[in-house]
Amino acid sequence: MEQPRKTGFLKPFILLLILTGMLWYLFGAQDWRAINRNAAPRAITARGDLAEDEKNTIEIFRENSPSVVFITSLAVRRNLFSLNAVQIPQGTGSGFIWDREGRIVTNYHVISDASHIRVTLSDQSEYKAILVGAAPDKDLAVLQISAPEAKLKPITVGEATNLLVGQKVFAIGNPFGLDHTITSGIISALGREINAITGRTINGVIQTDAAINPGNSGGPLLDSAGRLIGVNTAIYSPSGAYAGIGFAVPVEEVNRVVPELIRHGKLIKPGIGVTLVDERYAARYGISDGILIGEVEAGGPADQVGLQAARQYRGEIVTGDIIVGINGTAVDSVDDIRNILENLKVGDEIELSYLREGQQLSARMQLEPIN
Repeated sequence: MEQPRKTGFLKPFILLLILTGMLWYLFGAQDWRAINRNAAPRAITARGDLAEDEKNTIEIFRENSPSVVFITSLAVRRNLFSLNAVQIPQGTGSGFIWDREGRIVTNYHVISDASHIRVTLSDQSEYKAILVGAAPDKDLAVLQISAPEAKLKPITVGEATNLLVGQKVFAIGNPFGLDHTITSGIISALGREINAITGRTINGVIQTDAAINPGNSGGPLLDSAGRLIGVNTAIYSPSGAYAGIGFAVPVEEVNRVVPELIRHGKLIKPGIGVTLVDERYAARYGISDGILIGEVEAGGPADQVGLQAARQYRGEIVTGDIIVGINGTAVDSVDDIRNILENLKVGDEIELSYLREGQQLSARMQLEPIN
C-alpha cells in the first residue's frame, strides 16, 4: 500500500518564508535604503604642522632632487637575423650635476661596460653623454652632457672629515629604475675600506644604514644641511638588495679626483719611479718588513737618489733596497705606499726611509707623474 507523502507541513512553512520576505522588503529594506541615502564622508581631522625633521627632509629633497640624474648605460648588440646593430639597455644608475658646464659625476662601475650613455634630468629631458674621464681605482667617473645652463643645478658640496657616527644622512637616487627616490638613515660607521672594480682598496669610506639598492650607485649621500658628503657606491648584501649596510666614497676624495678627471681625463698619480714587489712574493725571500723594490726607472726620482732594485746573480735573487716608511709613516704593503702617495701631488717632496743590507737609510725626492 503506497505511503502518503509528508508534504502537508511544508506548505505553511513556505508561505511563512514568503510573507517574512515581503514584510522585510516593504519595511526593513526601506529603512536600510534610507540609511544609505544619508551616508556621508567622515569629517577630516586637521593634521597640524609637520614635524621639524619632516620639513627638513622635504626641503632637502626639493632642493637637491633637481641636481640628481638618471643614467642609462647602453650596449651595442647585433641582431642575429638582420645583423643590424641595436642599442640594448644594459643597466641604470644615478649621478649628480657637478657644474653648470654640464659635467655629471657618477660611479665608474655604472658606465664601465657601456658603449653609449644617456642622462635623464629631473624634468625628464634626456641627453646623450660622453665620458670625460674615469678613475676606476676610486670608482668615480665624469660625464658631459650638452644641456641648457638653466637646467643644470650643481649639487652643494660639503665635507666628510668632521662627520660623526649617528648623524642623519639622506640618499637620493634611482633604485631599481625608480627615478628620484629619497631614503634616510644615519652614519653607522666611518673609515671603512671597500674594493673598487679593479680590486684596489678605497679608504675612508662612509658606512650608512640609509636604504641603498641597485640603481642608487653614483647618487649623492647628503647630510642634514643638504650638502654632498659622499657618493653612494656599494651595498653589503648576499642577495644584492638592501640589507642595512651601504657605502659611500667620501666627498674629499671626490673633490680631489673630479677636477683631475676634468683636466686630464684620468687621475694623474704621483710616483717615485719604481716597481714594487708584492709583499706575499717577497716573503718567499725572507722579507717580512717593508716593501722590496723590484725595478728602478731610469732617470726617475728613485734612480736620481741611487735606490737599488732586486736583481739576479748566478740564478739567485739578490734583494735590493726595501722601503719601510714615507714621511715618517711605516709601510707594510704595496697598498700602504700607494695610499700615501695618492694623497700627495706631483711635485711634492717626500722623505723615503729604506733598508739596505740591514742598515736603515733615508733619501728626499720629488714626486713625478706615473703612467
